Amino acid sequence: MIPLKRTLLMLFAIGCFTSVNAQSSKTKGKPGNVAVEETAYYCPMKCEGEKTYRKAGKCPECNMNLKAKVKDVAEVTYQCPMKCEGEKTYRKAGKCPECNMNLKVKVKDVAKVTYQCPMKCEGDKTYSKEGKCPKCNMALKKVNPGKAMKSSDGHNHQ
Repeated sequence: MIPLKRTLLMLFAIGCFTSVNAQSSKTKGKPGNVAVEETAYYCPMKCEGEKTYRKAGKCPECNMNLKAKVKDVAEVTYQCPMKCEGEKTYRKAGKCPECNMNLKVKVKDVAKVTYQCPMKCEGDKTYSKEGKCPKCNMALKKVNPGKAMKSSDGHNHQ
């Protein structure tokens, strides 16, 4: 009677373990339609310069609350590795309707934002972060990706 109870208990434990393991493997590695974000936190007083932190909290220098700043964002889409349908993408993982191959992850990078002095103090120099121009102390203006401002974009000419 005791060996039968042990055997049944062992079978029950194995069954529970495999069902939990099977559930976790279904969701592992399939992000679906997700935005991948990396958030950094910084001191609004810039006590430590451009230093950033991974978690929200207080600045160790001035004790102010750290502010969140989203770094890069990318949308996950899927595409046929054989490009049967050209550049067509899908929001969910699956199989290509043409060749039946597994769709592969394709990450679209969001264009990087650049900033530039509206007075063009440093010519066409751009910065990856917003802030002030080191020469004239004016606020840097956002520039379209891959495009520098024209010399007349900072002021209004008649």
